Amino acid sequence: MHIEVIPVGPYAANSVLLWQVPDQAWVVDPGADGGKLLETLRRKGLTPAAVVLTHAHFDHISAVNDVVAAYPVPVYLHEADAAMAFSPLNAMPPYPATRRPATLDTGKRDGDVLSIGGLSARLIHSPGHTPGGWCLYFEDDGLLIAGDTVFAGSIGRTDFPGGSPDEMEASLRRLTALPDETRVVCGHGPMTTMGTEKRSNPYFP
Repeated sequence: MHIEVIPVGPYAANSVLLWQVPDQAWVVDPGADGGKLLETLRRKGLTPAAVVLTHAHFDHISAVNDVVAAYPVPVYLHEADAAMAFSPLNAMPPYPATRRPATLDTGKRDGDVLSIGGLSARLIHSPGHTPGGWCLYFEDDGLLIAGDTVFAGSIGRTDFPGGSPDEMEASLRRLTALPDETRVVCGHGPMTTMGTEKRSNPYFP
């Protein structure tokens, strides 16, 4: 599996491109800079087959319509975050409110496996930062895309509307079952590993 992490927008949210074959790429969290993301796809000869949103916050979804306008592919989001995602309140300059894409799919559930283009990820519902946050676990590749559930040495905030410290603790406890060597792409900042976070992240149970 090939992976490219692209920090986008003023908050440097990590947008992630994943592919096994170039005409079946995944775009995870197109949070801003839609033109930059589209240019990267063109430069690498990639054609998206899916957009996956780890959660609904504006800095992770604001360029979703740019991608879908160019490539009308399914957009996967947990149903518990759908109302928040496309509310006029989910915006902050220079991030505009995001229109609900016509291709939105909120039918996936915790434990479902999303398989597209030779890539397969188990969806791990990880509320705490938002009610519908989820992590994407590519077991065969030893990779977790954690959104804002896990940062290197920290976690996503739980004091925003819909956040919950108790749910975050439970989500982190679930993630401790993953192998230590699992690489983790965080929603912001550098990559880490599950082993590093289990040993040194003060928020992990």
